[in-house]
Amino acid sequence: MKEIKIGVIGAGGRRSLTKEAHKPEEGFRIVAGADINPVRLKKFEEAIGGDDMLLTDDYQELLAREDIDAVFITTPDFLHEEQAVNALEAGKDVYLEKPMTISIEGCDRLLEVAYKTGSKLFLGHNMRHFPVINKMKDIIDSGVIGDVQAVWCRHFIGYGGDAYFKDWHSEQQYTNGLLLQKGAHDIDVIHWLANSYTKSVVGMGMLSIYDKCEKRKKEKGGNASWSNNNWPPLSQVGMSPKIDVEDNNMIMMQLENGIQASYTQCHYTPDSERNYTFIGTLGRVENIGDYGEAEVHVWTQRGPRNTPDIIYKIKAMEGSHGGSDPAIVKSFLKFIRDGGETKTSPIAARNAVAVGVMAHKSMRSNCGLQEIPPIPQYLIDYFKNGQKK
Repeated sequence: MKEIKIGVIGAGGRRSLTKEAHKPEEGFRIVAGADINPVRLKKFEEAIGGDDMLLTDDYQELLAREDIDAVFITTPDFLHEEQAVNALEAGKDVYLEKPMTISIEGCDRLLEVAYKTGSKLFLGHNMRHFPVINKMKDIIDSGVIGDVQAVWCRHFIGYGGDAYFKDWHSEQQYTNGLLLQKGAHDIDVIHWLANSYTKSVVGMGMLSIYDKCEKRKKEKGGNASWSNNNWPPLSQVGMSPKIDVEDNNMIMMQLENGIQASYTQCHYTPDSERNYTFIGTLGRVENIGDYGEAEVHVWTQRGPRNTPDIIYKIKAMEGSHGGSDPAIVKSFLKFIRDGGETKTSPIAARNAVAVGVMAHKSMRSNCGLQEIPPIPQYLIDYFKNGQKK
C-alpha cells in the first residue's frame, strides 16, 4: 500500500490534532510543516519527530512538493480560503479546520475549486464526533421524542475574554464575527441533528463588556492564554487595541423542514458549556456537559425537569477535544485513502458559515430577516456522492 505523505500548514495551536495523522505503521506520514512563527515550527518538529522533515515559513514551498499527497490547514480563519484554494489546485487533498472561510463567497469558491480539481475537501467539524452529540443524534433518529419541532442551544463561554478579545479574533476583518467563528460548530450540530439546513435567520448582538476593559498597546503582542484569575470580566487587561466583534450574540433560525431553532452565545459567563435541547412531539432530549464525563437526559412524560425518564451517562474518551480529534482524523485518513461517506460535509460547513454571516448581517442592520443563499445543485450532488462526478 502506497504511503500517504502529509504536510501541515499552521503548526501552532492545533498541533495535537495534526499529530494524530502521523501513523507510519499504518501508511500515513507527516513530512512537512509550514508556519511563520519559528517557535511553533520547532515545537511541531519536536512533537512529530523525523530527520527529513521540511520546515518552512512559506506554505507555497510545502505545496510545491510533488510527493505530498494531503495537507492539514489549521491557520487563522481569514487565511483558509486562499490557502485551501492553492492546496486544492496543487492537487492536495485538504483537511480544513472550521470555519470553512469567513464569507459565503469564499466557501462557494472552495466548493467550486474542489469540484473542478477533483482534490478531496474535508472539513474539521469535530463536534460531529463528540460522544454526547452522537448519542443525542441516535436518540432523535430513533423517534423516541417524536418529530422535532423546536431546538435551543445555550453556549456559555467563560474563557471568551481570554481567548477571543486579545488577538486577531477581536476584529471583523479576520473573523467576520464570533457568532460565525465560534458558533459555526453549534450551527452545524443543530443542522445535523435536526436533519435540515437553515433557510432564513434573524440575529441580535452587541459588544457589551470587553470594549470597556484596559487595552494593550498595538505594538505589544496579545496573550490569549486562559486563566481562572481573569475574573470578573471587567477586570481583564491586555485586550486588543481594536475590538469590533460582539461579545453577546443570539439568533433565530427557520429551517427548511419547518423546525425553528435558536442559538445564544455569551463570552463573559463564569462557566463554560454547550447546552442543547431538542423538543419533539413526544418529548425532549437535553445534554448535561458537552464532552468528557457528560449525560444525556430524555423526557417522554410530564414531570419536573429534575426527573428525566431516561439518563444516558457518557464516558470520557482519550484524546483532545473529548476524543473527537483522534476520531475525526481517523475519518479523514480513511476518506483520502478509501473514499466513502464521512460524518462531516463541505456542504454542511458552508451552510454553517452562511448562517453565521447572515446572522451578523442581520444584527448589524436593525435585526432584519436574512435569507440564506442557495448552493448550485450540481455541487450538492457532487459532495453528496462522495466527491465523485
